[in-house]
Amino acid sequence: MPTLQLYATPHSGHCHRVALLLGMLNLTYDVIDAPAALRRTADFQRLNPVGQIPVLIDGDKILTDSNAIMVYLVKRYAPDSHWLPEEALAAAQVQVWLSRAAGEVRYGPGSSRMVVQFAAPEDYPAALAISGRFLPQMERHLAKRAFLATDQPTIGDLACYSYVAAAPEGGISLAPYPAIRRWITRIAALPGFFAMPSLPLPQTAQEE
Repeated sequence: MPTLQLYATPHSGHCHRVALLLGMLNLTYDVIDAPAALRRTADFQRLNPVGQIPVLIDGDKILTDSNAIMVYLVKRYAPDSHWLPEEALAAAQVQVWLSRAAGEVRYGPGSSRMVVQFAAPEDYPAALAISGRFLPQMERHLAKRAFLATDQPTIGDLACYSYVAAAPEGGISLAPYPAIRRWITRIAALPGFFAMPSLPLPQTAQEE
């Protein structure tokens, strides 16, 4: 089996979700650190012209976009598994949460964390507003279920986990969301889980 290579950085939630799946599928892979300076190089942009991480190399195949990489990994290495079910409705529900990960999660908790921790030029009030709408919806959804899409963990859960779990690092308290916190605990208990390195909490999150 060819060696898998993952271009990533430690604090990227997009990279973390892919690394979580790799670990949960018991796949061996090498991590290549890909800070911003590397991503601006011509060599890296031959792998991904938009200069973003993660990038996964599997033999002669080059995969970009974290959600697409997860779909590939399941289809290639864990077909017919609970991670991406074949049944039509279940597969559609997984897609719903992949879309929400790329939408509300990225531009809510993900964006707020990028602004607070990395001074990203994004709209912090908008990120807080998106989070304020989305997290209560997620809370209600999880109030009577263990996982987001089906009764077992899927790549939809992994896609949403990293930035939601790290929401306090962007100044968003999870104290009002007990169902979300229980879901975070369930994901952290899965075999192969490892936490994304933590960053200092801003004062507002510490106070809450």
